[in-house]
Amino acid sequence: MYSSHSGSTGKFDRTVFFVSDGTGITAETFGHSVLTQFDLRFRQIRLPFIDTAEKAHDAVSRINESCTADGKRPIVFSTLVKSDLSEIVRRSEGMHMDLIQTFVDPLEQELGVKSTHTIGRSHNIADSADYKNRIEAINFSLAHDDGQSHKNLAMADVILVGVSRSGKTPTSLYLAMQYGIKAANYPLIPEDFERGQMPSGLKSFKGKIFGLSIAPDRLTEVRNERRPGSKYAALENCRYEVNEAEKMMQREGIRWVSTTVKSIEEIATLILQELRLDRRAY
Repeated sequence: MYSSHSGSTGKFDRTVFFVSDGTGITAETFGHSVLTQFDLRFRQIRLPFIDTAEKAHDAVSRINESCTADGKRPIVFSTLVKSDLSEIVRRSEGMHMDLIQTFVDPLEQELGVKSTHTIGRSHNIADSADYKNRIEAINFSLAHDDGQSHKNLAMADVILVGVSRSGKTPTSLYLAMQYGIKAANYPLIPEDFERGQMPSGLKSFKGKIFGLSIAPDRLTEVRNERRPGSKYAALENCRYEVNEAEKMMQREGIRWVSTTVKSIEEIATLILQELRLDRRAY
């Protein structure tokens, strides 16, 4: 089974390195997409900011040490922009997959233009409008987390509702960080169910509301991690809250999705599609 654990405990079939001159997030994201196609467990190691020859040689040493210890070639996903650094890492004993060269070289030929080969170019956006919009979205989502504020809700791109611990906060922050979406979120609580109404202050923004639900048995597991043995985490209470929340969303005509077996990325994509929010990823 595919495993995303990066520690050294447990039995792993192969070691994977993500080598980058930046944060390594691009290499890791692409690598994860590929590795999930294989029913194996991978020990994952990210080597970021490999921007000098000395660091590249250190990366080679780590890769080679892993090869010796495991008795198998490590898999190396690389997004090194500079060809001299990439060439150093290619000399390692790993199975090397260069994501930059794979796509940049053919594009240079197709476009008839040489690439800049500039390290960290994709992240050099501190003064751009897109970057500022993303920071504003993150601040907005933090200020409107868990129903903290009704202020400036008209500025929200989406308002997430659902019972406590159904995934509203991580989804809101993911939308803000990745897409610059201003996302508020509100918990649906027993008082709302007794009144038979959504939280006050949301009526004017019904078109922006999207609901998150979750299977009661999964919800009780999550809540027990926070408040073990409490009524809040009891399965009977979780069943009641989830049932009432879903009935309320159906009654109000609010689109919703179960987060039980979906990743944050999948949930966010569904929200973008359902509400037709067109944003660029960062």
